[in-house]
Amino acid sequence: MANRKNLPKTALPRIYFIDKEIASGKYPNTKALAKLYETGTATISRDIEFMRDRLGAPIEYDYFHKGYYYTEKTFRLPAAFTSADDMLALGMAKTLLSLYQNTPIYEAARQLVDAITAPLEDPGKTRWYEDRIVVPPIPSVQFSPELWQTITEALGENRILNFEYRSSWYTAFETRRVRPYQLLFDNGSWYLYGYAEERRGMRMFSLPRIRKISLSDKTFTLPTGYDFRTKTEGSYFGAYSNERKQRYCINFYGEAALRIQERQWAADQRIDEIPSRGKGRNRKAPPEGVTLSFTSAQYGKVLELVLASGRDALPLEPPELVEDWLANVGDMARRARIIRR
Repeated sequence: MANRKNLPKTALPRIYFIDKEIASGKYPNTKALAKLYETGTATISRDIEFMRDRLGAPIEYDYFHKGYYYTEKTFRLPAAFTSADDMLALGMAKTLLSLYQNTPIYEAARQLVDAITAPLEDPGKTRWYEDRIVVPPIPSVQFSPELWQTITEALGENRILNFEYRSSWYTAFETRRVRPYQLLFDNGSWYLYGYAEERRGMRMFSLPRIRKISLSDKTFTLPTGYDFRTKTEGSYFGAYSNERKQRYCINFYGEAALRIQERQWAADQRIDEIPSRGKGRNRKAPPEGVTLSFTSAQYGKVLELVLASGRDALPLEPPELVEDWLANVGDMARRARIIRR
């Protein structure tokens, strides 16, 4: 059998595709394979010749079925022809699926990745990455498979959705009529992003807060510029957006300062060190913290970042952010006094 060095890396996906199709017992011919893979028949013919003559694949042509088959029904190309980097990438893809483990798409996605990787795995090699590259569990939202199915059907057919929605702890369920544009995944949570007809504007809906959902018979035309990713105005704070772009300036201290320096929060971000206030022998003390400046249309998520940083965050602008932060700090102080009594 040929050494992997004789196999062009760019041909690998196509070679394994041909292997899968022939092993399926459907007797594919060069024309059918070329159409499925969107390539030329000459390319497919060369690949089949390579598989048969260089890789030892027992390929024969059946003139009755007018297609190729394996004379050894259990034959499959081994994983030896897949590079270590390829298998590592596939293994990590399987690991990353755990992010979706408690969602209706997990099982179908896992089975699909397993089907792709199964013929490529080499029994003689350990799958060390399964236990050494992991995604720790995170809190995830719970909702029914039926809800997911209804929403994805509406997305695929551009059909308007009717449902009841509870926007906050302090409000009752209200009837909503929505043109669904996208499903968004953010930090373990799923959101429906679309045009709310009764609000006449774009809204975000948390899936667990939706009930009594149904598909309407009415369809809509997906507008240009519907994509949520174009609405964040160059900042990367997840599933939140409004139409108002603002300039932000926030001081971070301690561990929060380190975390801020480690990430890209916005395309135009600027991070400046806050000089130490030490004097004399402490003049060479490390900076007191950092100042993060950027523009964003994701106000709610920026406020979450500030509050999540606790005592290590001090918002400077815009005034709205400072006022909301002070209000939250005041509420926490009042609750702290209740505990101390």
